[in-house]
Amino acid sequence: MPPSAPSPVLRRIRLIASALILVAALALGLQVILKSPAGRSGGGAAIGGAFTLTDSHGRTVTDKDFLGKPMLVYFGYTYCPDVCPFTLQLMAQALDRLGPDKARIQPVFISVDPERDTPQTLAQYIHSPGFPDNLEGLTGTPEQIADIAHKYAVYYKKAGEGDAYLVDHTSAIFLMDAQGKYAAVFTHNSSVDDIARCLRRHLDGKKC
Repeated sequence: MPPSAPSPVLRRIRLIASALILVAALALGLQVILKSPAGRSGGGAAIGGAFTLTDSHGRTVTDKDFLGKPMLVYFGYTYCPDVCPFTLQLMAQALDRLGPDKARIQPVFISVDPERDTPQTLAQYIHSPGFPDNLEGLTGTPEQIADIAHKYAVYYKKAGEGDAYLVDHTSAIFLMDAQGKYAAVFTHNSSVDDIARCLRRHLDGKKC
């Protein structure tokens, strides 16, 4: 007699367990990259690089448009139900700890859902309550998003069917210096104090 099919509850438990394993593996892989000499050095950094994207005004921008200010870069999407809003609020709280100096850092939100995240959608989203005051939203073609996600070692994948699909993605905040080079990364374990302290040290010309 063939074995009976697992119950819906058991199938859901297995899916959740698989998702947790995937998240842990992604986090570990990101940490390995960032702890390597290439990921931490200023000369041959493994994180970051040149890009061409579209901003929330519909204008084409490149990495050169952001030179001159440190950037806080986060990859997410506007339909994200919880992790993205929470992380952007965390970013805002850390920046607020800097007082007037927060204007010296440019927060950037890069969509991993170019299918739905148009410049118009981003223009509304980046002004959500609790988000950084000067947050800039960027989107692009699927090829452009894939290119920059690869350069930042960011994983993302569409999950589900129909218009209400989700996007699984790496959740990390990258600090890039005024020359566009990798300086630090913050994960779900980072507190507001941790991020604010690192940002202050970076503005003072010190390492985190």
